Amino acid sequence: MPDVDLSVIGRPMGPVVTEYTWKDVVLYALSVGATPDELSLVYESAPGGLKVLPSFATVAILELALANLGDIDIARLLHGQQTVRVHRPIPPAARISHTGRVTGIHDKGHNAVYEVQFEAVLDDETPVYDAEVVVLYMGAGGFGGDRGPKAERVSPPEGVVPDFTITERLATNQAALYRLNGDANPIHIDPDVARSVGLDRPILHGLCTYGFATRAVVNGAMGGDPDRLREFRARFTGIVYPGDWLTTEGWKVDGSWVVQSRTERGIVLGDGVARDD
Repeated sequence: MPDVDLSVIGRPMGPVVTEYTWKDVVLYALSVGATPDELSLVYESAPGGLKVLPSFATVAILELALANLGDIDIARLLHGQQTVRVHRPIPPAARISHTGRVTGIHDKGHNAVYEVQFEAVLDDETPVYDAEVVVLYMGAGGFGGDRGPKAERVSPPEGVVPDFTITERLATNQAALYRLNGDANPIHIDPDVARSVGLDRPILHGLCTYGFATRAVVNGAMGGDPDRLREFRARFTGIVYPGDWLTTEGWKVDGSWVVQSRTERGIVLGDGVARDD
């Protein structure tokens, strides 16, 4: 059984400075399905300027997270839940300073669950975004810890047709492309490593699915303007493979959007809530 280092709880992370350019922003957009029709996401000289999907924040915090979770086997990590809150539009090129901390590690029996919070500011200390991440460490449970709180459940209104539905075919090389953002976990590319942790073949990054869902929310609920999306929370509920068809649906409920994504096998992103400005 992998060891869990409880001493990381509450330990300050960072600051770690991430410096990126328009090429990183465009690579990210392409890796979550953006096309030339979405000019503001893929063209540095687009009318009105290049815009950044809020889910780009998940790329910037990756280095900080992996360096501060203790001595872990990266191949055993799976994303459980992701939240991003944007305080201002993310610049298309910038230096951003990230800090964070592990707020809890819970014992779910077979697996351990890490809860991590992050904050990001510009060089002048202007807040840009914050994020909350729940990570599943497969096979690391059973250490006698607290099970932690139950996740909040959010369901679409029963019997109501979605206000938007967007279906996209994931490329067969989607995971190979997405990993260029910095998430080099081998379970997304190496069949032998995937099988070693109980998967039948390499799977798509959960954060790639989250990025596709973010794009769908922007295009389906925000008029194609990523600057309007200020918060998106979702839980990963199923495995996605490159080549799958991914359908994201949204329902306007009490001023927010309830969001879920599914493949032909079932729901893969649930308990989703998106909010605009």
